[in-house]
Amino acid sequence: MIILAATPIGNLKDASARLVEALASAEVIAAEDTRVTQRLLAALGVENRPRLIALHDHNERVKAAELVELARDADILVLSDAGMPTVSDPGFHLVDVAARAGVAVTALPGPSAVLTALAVSGLPTDRFTFEGFLPRKAGERLSALRGLADERRTMVFFESPNRLAASLADLAVALGADRRVVVCRELTKFYEEVRRGTAVELAAWAAGGVKGEICVVVAGAEKRIIDLANGVEEVLALVAAGERLKDAAATVSEATGLGKRELYQAALAAR
Repeated sequence: MIILAATPIGNLKDASARLVEALASAEVIAAEDTRVTQRLLAALGVENRPRLIALHDHNERVKAAELVELARDADILVLSDAGMPTVSDPGFHLVDVAARAGVAVTALPGPSAVLTALAVSGLPTDRFTFEGFLPRKAGERLSALRGLADERRTMVFFESPNRLAASLADLAVALGADRRVVVCRELTKFYEEVRRGTAVELAAWAAGGVKGEICVVVAGAEKRIIDLANGVEEVLALVAAGERLKDAAATVSEATGLGKRELYQAALAAR
């Protein structure tokens, strides 16, 4: 069996009893960084010395088949450096291979930077999307953010402290200077900090330099208030760009609150 185990994202006291028990009895651990796992075992007072196999972004596709075969006869505990494996961390390909091979996969739930940041942000939590890390290159990053300009759900990102200021500046350009943003730094650690403000305000703050692990939570777009005629124009523009009429009407309806059927019929009549 493959066992995905969530590890603390900062505070070691967040390690669950099930995690400690699993670490104490594991025969094989597939770890993102075996050195980090060794330090975790020591910090939690676990004397077990299991076989450690490195499983990271650069070798997962090669190692997955081997680990799945091992998992037919023994439990394999899978760890990332922090949080739940597979969430912007190694493990997804391994789980995919295991599922296809009929090998059972389970999880030991626990700390999650994504959910922790979302919970403390004060932004809507009923619908959200996790976007992982933004592209490193400025042009690609700005393009990716522009593609999210009409996203209605709250968005959660991971970001490097070295790129945070540039990413927030691009966010202000792509999503609007007044878009509500929350930057969560060093969650669950001694220097935990949660900064709330507009995109442009937080870009200015981050320009002074930021350290630590970063999560960025961004408010979804508000519905644009336009009349039916302008809505039909937007639908037809999307159709001209290659989108199906039905899909275009749904897109504009979601962004504006105008009725999807009403937009579809009006656009159909206007073609």
